[in-house]
Amino acid sequence: MTDNWNLLGHEWAVDMLRQHAARGEVRHAYLFCGPPGLGRRTLALRLAQALNCTKPLGPGIPCGTCRDCKQIEAMQHPDMNVIQAETEGGTLKVDQIREVQRSLSLKPYQSKYRVALFLRFQEANDNAANALLKTLEEAPAHAILLLTADTPEQLLPTIISRCEILRLRPLPLEAVVSDLMSRGMDEDRARLLAHISGGRPGYARKLAEDATLLEKRDERLDDLQTLLPAPRVDKFSYADKLSKDKDAMRQVIMIWLSYWRDVMLRVAGAETPLINVDRNMEIEFLAGRLDLATARRVVADLESALEKMDRNVNSRLLAEVLLMDWPGV
Repeated sequence: MTDNWNLLGHEWAVDMLRQHAARGEVRHAYLFCGPPGLGRRTLALRLAQALNCTKPLGPGIPCGTCRDCKQIEAMQHPDMNVIQAETEGGTLKVDQIREVQRSLSLKPYQSKYRVALFLRFQEANDNAANALLKTLEEAPAHAILLLTADTPEQLLPTIISRCEILRLRPLPLEAVVSDLMSRGMDEDRARLLAHISGGRPGYARKLAEDATLLEKRDERLDDLQTLLPAPRVDKFSYADKLSKDKDAMRQVIMIWLSYWRDVMLRVAGAETPLINVDRNMEIEFLAGRLDLATARRVVADLESALEKMDRNVNSRLLAEVLLMDWPGV
């Protein structure tokens, strides 16, 4: 494994964590933040490997090949618990936290540390978040807690204050293009996927591996175009269908949000590269018909809708309000 833990980007984060592991200055809790597909979980797993590797290549550099490293990579290590909501967009419950509290109190079975990896912790309900707070305050010396979330602001301030926070940023587009081309993709397609991924290498690789993801995105963006001039009755009907599957609704809102951000940037005359570069003509057309305040409001409404979904607000009502408030173009 390389000095950068075989990770694409996030050198500053790897450097800091490597030093913590090498010097024995590891914190009892870390929070890895950023949009999905950026490498939050991978970075957390690499830290777990660095702490528990039996044949390190150097201080804080895991080998990636010993039994412990392989088990951690597969998230099937006897001293590691992986805690997450059953489905993306679901709810992480208090019982799951209580279960892990019991195992964290035990001494490690085969490694130096017991690791608890809480994925998408923004999906924890209030009882679960409060239960974790108790663990953060009283974690045994052999326990390391690793959390991932989209943004720290989605979590309780009391949890944030007890974690070392790492805010991961999207990678430069060229780095994602190079990564995809090194996997045998032609440059044009690599460039398109790098843009659509918004500099998130994990998401770009996912798009490359699963053609249906791009098809679904195209369908959702076509729906957006159809819905803008559509009568109220069609919007209500679409909102009803959309709200039937919470997971799918979250994905749709994220696709729409990336599109409307592009529109907002174009209205503002920003030089930032578009995410939905293949929809450039539509975006320019829409941007020419809206003012900045309107574009900003749509973006804010979509961001707010995602947050409300985390708080189990009525999905159908949320979808209806969202679509009714779109500008008629």
